[in-house]
Amino acid sequence: MKNECLSCGACCAAFRVSFDRSELSSEGGQVPDGLADYETQQTMRLRGTDYAQPRCIALVGVIGQQVSCGIYAERPSPCQEFAPMSSVGVFIEACNRARARHGLPALPI
Repeated sequence: MKNECLSCGACCAAFRVSFDRSELSSEGGQVPDGLADYETQQTMRLRGTDYAQPRCIALVGVIGQQVSCGIYAERPSPCQEFAPMSSVGVFIEACNRARARHGLPALPI
């Protein structure tokens, strides 16, 4: 079964990614500090995701063609929890909202 996420990447260029400061590598977590900005004293945000046209700084490739995450093993919890069943062909509505934003067809949910 083809993993649509490996050719899509729309979610990485559609939503703000906020996460707890404890997920930073300097705080004992995995997310590289240099890829995060402060949102509040306790909340961080992945760079590039807080714009009118967001795109995570860790996204590599062309949306809708071929993409990968430059920090896949170290990505924050919101990224790990987004569409957890997508690798087996089960998608969520947020997935299709992101795809629509980039002119990609909807996937079955």
